[in-house]
This record gives sequence, C-alpha cells and structure tokens, in this order.
Amino acid sequence: MHYLSRIWLFFFLLTPFVHIYGIKDETKNSDNKVISIGVIIDVNSRIGKEQEVAMNIAAQSYNNISKNYKLALYFQNSTKDLLKAITLAEEMINMQKVQVIIGMHTWPEAAIVAEIGSKAQVPVISFAALTITPPLMKVRWPFLVRLANNGTPYIKSIAEIVQAYSWKRVVAIYEDEGYGGDNGMLALLAEALQDVGSMIEHHLVLSPISSLHDPQELVSEEIIKLNQTQSRVFIVLKSSLEMAIHLFKEASKVGLVDKESVWIIPESITNLLDSVNKSAISYMEGALGIKTYYSERSKEYQEFEAQFRRNFRSKNPEEDNRYPGFYALQAYDSINIVTQAINRITNSSSKTLLREILSSNFLGLSGHIQLEAGQLMQNNLVLRIVNVAGKSYKELCFWTQKHGFTTTLHAGQGGNTECLKGVRWPGNLDRDPKGWNMPTKQNQLKIAIRSRTSFSKFVKVEYGHNKTHDKYSGFCIEIFEKVHRLLGYDLPYKYHSIDGTYNDLVQLVYNKTFDAVIGDMTIIEERLQYVDFTVPYAESGLSMIVPAASEESAWMFTKPFSWELWLVTGAITIYTMLVVWYLEREPNPEFHGNWKIQLSTALWFTVSSLFFAHREKMHSNLTRVVMVSWLFLVLIINSSYTASLSSMLTVKKLRSNVTDIQWLKDNNKKIGCDGDSFVRTFLEKVERFKPENIINITDEYKYDEAFANNSIAAAFLELPYEKVFLCEYCKKYTGSTPRTRFGGLGFMFQKGSPVARDVSKAILHLSENADLKRLEEKWLITSQDCSNNATSSDDMGSLNLRSLWVLYVISGATSTICLLISTIKCLKHSQPHEDLPLPPEGNDHTSDESVWKKVITLAKQVRSKKLNNPNKAQDVIDCFSRSGHVSINDTPEHSQELAICHQKR
Repeated sequence: MHYLSRIWLFFFLLTPFVHIYGIKDETKNSDNKVISIGVIIDVNSRIGKEQEVAMNIAAQSYNNISKNYKLALYFQNSTKDLLKAITLAEEMINMQKVQVIIGMHTWPEAAIVAEIGSKAQVPVISFAALTITPPLMKVRWPFLVRLANNGTPYIKSIAEIVQAYSWKRVVAIYEDEGYGGDNGMLALLAEALQDVGSMIEHHLVLSPISSLHDPQELVSEEIIKLNQTQSRVFIVLKSSLEMAIHLFKEASKVGLVDKESVWIIPESITNLLDSVNKSAISYMEGALGIKTYYSERSKEYQEFEAQFRRNFRSKNPEEDNRYPGFYALQAYDSINIVTQAINRITNSSSKTLLREILSSNFLGLSGHIQLEAGQLMQNNLVLRIVNVAGKSYKELCFWTQKHGFTTTLHAGQGGNTECLKGVRWPGNLDRDPKGWNMPTKQNQLKIAIRSRTSFSKFVKVEYGHNKTHDKYSGFCIEIFEKVHRLLGYDLPYKYHSIDGTYNDLVQLVYNKTFDAVIGDMTIIEERLQYVDFTVPYAESGLSMIVPAASEESAWMFTKPFSWELWLVTGAITIYTMLVVWYLEREPNPEFHGNWKIQLSTALWFTVSSLFFAHREKMHSNLTRVVMVSWLFLVLIINSSYTASLSSMLTVKKLRSNVTDIQWLKDNNKKIGCDGDSFVRTFLEKVERFKPENIINITDEYKYDEAFANNSIAAAFLELPYEKVFLCEYCKKYTGSTPRTRFGGLGFMFQKGSPVARDVSKAILHLSENADLKRLEEKWLITSQDCSNNATSSDDMGSLNLRSLWVLYVISGATSTICLLISTIKCLKHSQPHEDLPLPPEGNDHTSDESVWKKVITLAKQVRSKKLNNPNKAQDVIDCFSRSGHVSINDTPEHSQELAICHQKR
C-alpha cells in the first residue's frame, strides 16, 4: 500500500507539467528568451477546456512570429480550494519562475493568488468579476489586473428589463462562492430595483455545487421554498452551468418554469450558450439572458474560430459543440495583453512588465481592451439581451450604459424597449407575463369583504345557508365586477366575508392571508407601507354633518337683492323721478300746480312705471328717451327679482347651528364617527378632540338617533358617506365643505401585485366613459329631491350690484344727458333778442343782476302755476323767453299784454 501511494503521488505531481510539453519543446533549444506564464483554470469544465485551447492558439501564434521572446504556458487545475491555490501559485513562482499568472474565475481565489503575486512582484491577470471594488484595492494588490467586467452594468441592465415590463417584485438566486463574494451583487440589485420602483421579495442562496454530495436533492428542497412566494420573476445573479441546469430541472417539476413565470439567467451562463451542449440549453427555454457582445465578422475572429474548432475537436472529442464562447475569446486576449506588453518592454523587470500590461489599449476578440486602475474599462461595454428558444437562442436588443436598449449600435440611438416585445416566454405565453403567482381555477384570487359596514350601499353581505350561497352587492361590488370584465384575461376569484376593522383587513393582505380587499377602503399613507392600492374610484375627504334649521323669515321678500342693490335701485328711482319732472313740468299739463302736486305726480309716474302701470302721457321727446332706458332697467330688475324670490320660496335653504370645529372643541361638545375606520384616530391626533368626546357609531341609521337624543352635536363622515347620509336626511342636516382631503376610496392588493395595475387601468376606463358617475348616481344618490336641494341651496344667494351695474349706469347716464340738453335749451331761449336795446358798456353788475333776476322769476312762476290754467302759464313762459319780462299777477291786463306779445311774434 505504501508503494502504491508513492506511485499516485508521482502522477499527481506530474499532471501539471503535462500541459506545457508542447510549447516548452519549441523553446527549449532556442536562443530566444522564454517568458513563462502560469495559468490556473478548471481544465475539467467546459470553460476551462475552451480557455486552454484558446491560450495555446495565442501562444503558438506569437511563438511563430516572435524573434526575441518565446512563451511557455504552465497550466494548473483549479479546484476552488484556497489552500491549494496558494500552493499552486507559490509552486509556479518558485519552481517554474513564471513572470505572469493568468486565470482564477472566483474572487476569493483571485484575491489569494494576487496576495502572493504582489509579494513576489509577479503580475496576476484575473478573470474574476467583482461586483463592488473593495477599498484600497491598488494598495492591497498592486500587481492584480482584472480582465472582467464588474457587476454594475449587468445589474443595471437587469433593473431596466424589470422596469420595461413593470414587474414590481423579484426573487434573487445566486450560488455562493463559499466566502460571501456575491453579497455585494445582491445589495447592488436591491438598490437598482428600488430606483425603478421594484424590490426583492425573496433571495435564495445555493451552496457551491462543488461542496454538495447530492446537488439535486438540495436544489429540490430550496425550490419548494420559492413556490411560497408571490413573485414569479426569478433573477439568477451568479451560478455555475451545472447548478443552473439543476435549478431549471427542479423548477420545471414544480411548475415554476411555466406561464406567468420569468427567468433571467446570468452573464456567466449566457456567455456559454454558444459553446455548451444543446441539451443543456433546452431546460432554460423562455429565459432571458444577458451576454457580453463581441463581433463575429472580423477576419481575425473567423481565423481564430476555424483554428479553435480544429484544435478543440482533436483535444476534446467528447464535446458535441466545438464553437468558441466568450471565455475562450477572453483567454485569447489575455495572452495578447502579455505579448504586446513584452514587445514594448526595454528591460525584463516585473514592474516594467506590469506597467506595460496596464497600458494595454487594443481591439481584442472579446471587445475593446483598455485598462484603468487595474480594471477593464466599462465605457465601451456592450451587452446583448437574448432569449433562449428551444436548443438555441435569439438576440433581441443591445444594451449600453449610455443609451440603454437599442436595436443598433449607432451613436445617439437608444431607449427603445420595443425590441423586447418578441420574446418567447416559458409555457409559450402569447402575452407578456405578469411575473406573479396568478390565480387559477384551482387557486382562485382570495378577496376579503368586510361584512359589517356603516353604510350598506357600499358593500352588503347577505348570508346564505352555511355560508355557501352568500350574496354580495353594493356600489363597490358592482364597480369591481365591471372592472373584472375589462381586464382582458381570466382572473378567477372568490369573495370571503370578514368581520373585522379596516386595519385588520390591511394586515390580512399584508401577511398574504388574502390577495385583495374589495370595499370602501380609504387610501392613506400608513396603509401604503404594507399594501398596494388601485387608483381611487371615489374621492374622499372629511365632512362635518350638523343639524340644520330653515332660513325662512318674514323678510324673505328682501332676500333676492343685496342691500347695496336695494339702495342703488332706490337712488336711481328718485333720480329718474326728478329728471322726468324737470322735463315734463312745462309741456305736460299733468305736471302743473304747486310743487307738492308736481312732485307727487312725478313720483307716482315713476313708481307706477316699475309695474308698467303709468297712464300719464309724455309730451317731451327727451322724457321718452329717459323712459326707454328706465323701462329696460325695470324689466331686468322685475325678471331677476321674480326668479330669485321664486327659487328661494321653492327651495328651502338650511343653515347650520354649529359654526365650526373649533366651536365644538371650545364648548366640549360630543361628536360621532365610525370607530372602525381611521377617522377616529385622525380626529384625536390631528384635530385634537378629546377621546372621551368621540362616540363610535357603527350604523348609518344610528347617526339620526344620536342627533335626536342630543348624544352628539356633530358627526364626521368621509365625503362618499356624507352623500349617502344627506341624500336620506337632506331636510334635517347639512354638511360642510371638506377641509381635509384623503387619497380616495380604492381596492387593496398585495404589495407588488400586477393585478392592482390592471384594475387601475380598468377603473380609469370606467371613469373616462362616465360609468363611475352613473354607478354613483345609482347607488349613492337615490333621492332626486335631496340631490336637487343640495346642489341648488348651496349656490343660491342674493343678487348684488356687480350683476347689474351696467344697466344702472346706462339708465343714469341717459337721464343725465337728457337733463343737460333740456337745461341748455332753456338757458339759450332765455337770452335777450338782438333788436332790444343793449345795456351800456361796462355795466357788468347790471347784466349779472338781470340773469339772477330771471332765475328767481322763473322759480316763482313755477311755484305759482295752477292746474286749471295751463295755457296762460305757457304763454307767460313763451313771452318771458322772448322779452325777458314776466308778471306774476294773473290779471286781465296781463292777458292783454300776452296777446300783444303774441302779435309781436
């Protein structure tokens, strides 16, 4: 046994050197300097096999053309054992004297080898992708070069896919490296999803497949846990190909790779789709993948592909797919990085070689190679979104950090998510999956209905025998049933009556006992932390209901006009009266007599015109003009007054006995509200009512009883409930305009449920087509009389001067103009004739005295007029106007003088 152990140890130590004989023989007898490169990869995996062939091709190509240097590759098999990685690195540095170490796909392995390389000053080129760069990385591992993209672009592209399909919750899955190297990727995904309005509902961590005795059994147990989650969007962050195959196999068995499910596979798997066996791909049918884009059209790539296929076939005849994948191209470029750095160095020091490696900048087979701070630059990274279909895949979109999704790589184009529409989903679903555990006929949507509500018009439950034939009706129920018909897909559901408070219903949905709540649920901030709401189907605000008394009184007839309008109407009436008197005092015999008779006649004429009952004839044309504008004003005033007074007498206007909320608190009054809702808490914490002054009322009919027995002075109801209550008791109570608004009434669903979004769209459709308004009128506003009273009494008020001021101005202006015209005419006729002797020049005092005398004489003339002698008065005025002299004595001599005056005319 001891002898056999020695033999096995010999073969074990001999194995690492078997992989270098082919190249080492070419350089052994050459005078060229040999550059030794150590390679640590998993040569037994598909990735390792591809990388080995690709590196050999790159080394052979360089050795064939290089005259100064030759490459010698030393391959060591990576077992992901950190202790063995230390041994292999030290052995390569000390025994093979390697100048560069390449490989390591896991970060723990790369970090430990970089530690040894930094101490020995040997550059280490790692393929390990690190999600978050550790602090002081260049200080800790100065000789480490990372030739892999970090996880940030990959995570960001996943988040944008989730956003494009409006998935609100996801499940994250990753295979642990054994040292917690992927925890940063999970945190990065959570942050990226939060930015697009989504979240991680659950994350599943799988042990490394290399550490499992029976991977299938472990994966089967973990998959069962996923069946308990509501989300059906599964994001595999990181996994080996073997673990991914086990994962999809077990998920298919429990129905998780089926309709409504979404799977997004990692870059480490998608990059292998070009090279793995086609049977392995078939398990992932319908999955979305993200792979690093590289061009297959270049001449260099095509030459490499042809050579790779020949070499890979001869070295690995058991593999049925001989095409190179991304990791083969990456390995090929890693050798080119070293060879280009060698060609630029002037001395053979390790620091010089590291500096030249870090200055690499060329277009490789895997993409643009440019290093910055020891890391492959991400500016030029292009990802490709693919869809696994059958035993192959189809390419959907490009994705770049700058432009997002795009169908082409032309500069300036991006943001086009239409390329994601042609996806072949699991189960051959003909629409975009909801990414949610959607209800089926066997597992229906469980809807909770609150069995006891304050107002039965919203939700009413009538129990059948043994609760097997319960009947659900009401405003909320009919809205949901109309919405259900508009969804566009089958959504089996079942109502369940629940005897609990509104907060109890929130908890039942939050802990996933029920899927939704249909009813009069108010949308408030606190509830949004636990559940999702649809858009509101009814507005909500807090209204105060108080007893009301009628505003009828003995002075109701004065209400149609405001006091300002009454005052102006009286003023314009008196003014019009005076103008009419002035214009009609001479030509109209009915206006003759002493001043009392004249004014009474003018007043009667003006007042009777208000009712179009005046009989006096008008002799002056100016009076007729005044009366046209006045009668038009009277017509409008009469019509407005009649309409307003009729409306006030027909519709009883109510006034509140309670002034405001502060009055209730100052007077320590009792108030009522629904104690099962959030209103009580709001009144206590926001409005600062004393808890002992708040009475819980659980039935709509008990509010009237509480008011009747003076138990409460006011009731606080949400706006939809106020409509129902006032529709029933509009003649006894009145409601105030809500001064506090809430989010409205909506339906409640579990957090992240896509059904909530679809129901919201259907509610908006009902609203835009006025169906919600018709349902509200059907269920909430059943009394037409009360609805009319409520709407008209609030808007009814006295007419004010602003409504009619233009008519008053027109009437007053017309009267004033006519008055001025008449006065001007009178003054003009009172001037002396040209044939009369003129007064001496310079006698201004005599002229002024004569005018003043004429005015006094005219006033006395008017005062002394008799109703039985109108003709003589007219003659006196005429003669006065002609001669400038008049007598106040009505005598025969005076009549004779008038006759002479007429003869002179």
